[in-house]
Amino acid sequence: MMPVNLRLSCGSLAALLWAAPILAQPPATLEQQQQILPLPGGLDQVPVFNSNSPEVVQREGILLSTFPASGKATPAAHLNYAFRGRFDIFAHHIAKPPDPADLTTLYLGILAYNPGATPVTIDLLHAASYLSQPDAPFVPLPARQANDLGQIFAGPGDRVMLDILRRRRQEGWPSQIVLPPRSYGLIANLPIPVKGLDPPLNGRSLLIRARSSGDIYLASLARFAPEDEPTLAQWQETLHQGGLVTPRDPPPSPPNQPGNIIYSRVAGVALGSRWHNPQQTPIPIPNTGEAFSYPLSSLVAGRLGTDQIQTAPLVVRYPDTAYAAHGNYAVEYDLVLPLHNQSDRPQTIRLALQTPIKFDAPAPTLRFFAEPPNRIFFRGSVRLRYRDDQGAPQSRIIHLVQREGQQGGDLVRLTLQPNETRFVQFTMLYPPDATPPQVLTVETLPFPALGERKSP
Repeated sequence: MMPVNLRLSCGSLAALLWAAPILAQPPATLEQQQQILPLPGGLDQVPVFNSNSPEVVQREGILLSTFPASGKATPAAHLNYAFRGRFDIFAHHIAKPPDPADLTTLYLGILAYNPGATPVTIDLLHAASYLSQPDAPFVPLPARQANDLGQIFAGPGDRVMLDILRRRRQEGWPSQIVLPPRSYGLIANLPIPVKGLDPPLNGRSLLIRARSSGDIYLASLARFAPEDEPTLAQWQETLHQGGLVTPRDPPPSPPNQPGNIIYSRVAGVALGSRWHNPQQTPIPIPNTGEAFSYPLSSLVAGRLGTDQIQTAPLVVRYPDTAYAAHGNYAVEYDLVLPLHNQSDRPQTIRLALQTPIKFDAPAPTLRFFAEPPNRIFFRGSVRLRYRDDQGAPQSRIIHLVQREGQQGGDLVRLTLQPNETRFVQFTMLYPPDATPPQVLTVETLPFPALGERKSP
């Protein structure tokens, strides 16, 4: 696993399966002169139930509970936060038995409770959950592939975000759950099996976009079951009698502490499900041969010189877990870019997603590795909507794999006529098993030399 004191510890399941080689000496780097701009827009106020700590689950108990503490055996395990209206549920955990001889299946339960005197309806707008094995193994993939059919993914987080990007409700999920007054109900009761796997290690990612007609409390719980899945009564027992799952992840560094940072992992309620830029003021494209970039998922010590932290704040959390939702796992970036050519001749632009070497203080360049090391920092799908050079509407989903410090190829090239404004919509859900930040780059290509053939 990547040392947490160097950068956000993401991609942990993949890293546990394939350890990255230790580099004998620092690799050569490339500098790319370009402007780095704060990302327009901001996060919405939709609360996200974010269950990601401890990431590796080895014992039964409570992963995250927003129930009131009253009447519970471990009051400190309950954060007393009610959801109402739009909310998300995100969970990302790994089963790794402490005793290799005991391969009993671990279950992840999402328990809900209606404290009111009238029924509450929970609409599951979109929902998906996948295992690493067999649903979405970490397999080597090309750097760029068309993915309009939604068949390309590597890892459960990648596959879940792809489903939600395509606005799917995975088969088997109900469209509604009705909770009678003062009653419990199970939103999820899902196994994370390790039997038959070598090594005995498996992970599960889950994302649900939901809407509730009234107040509800939520809990994510871990329980072993040798045969049948745990019952509702057993999950209630875990909620009322259980404590926080141990062992815990390393605690986070205090805010504003200089030096190396331990971000830790998230267990709490984050505020922000979607980053959107509602302003539609035209954005002048760069001058010929120049580029600008917008950071995506910028964070403490990784602001890329913008002073912008995009990390969703936490309204409730456990004291030994992350102070904010570093990495913005499962947050949707939905950006509309009205790109404007203010010159007097046609200009060809390209859009690219890139993974520069992380930095914080202002700098005039982005740095990349000349030969990126074999450390995957991003694997996921993005969607582009735009009108092509013939005026036809296009919608494309592209799967990307990028290593640390990789420049990234074209997402699309467009030729804008003089004084033309072209709208390009870029959408992605930031995937678990990725390491921020990335940048979305707009570059205006140099004019071809006389007689030079234009690139397709």
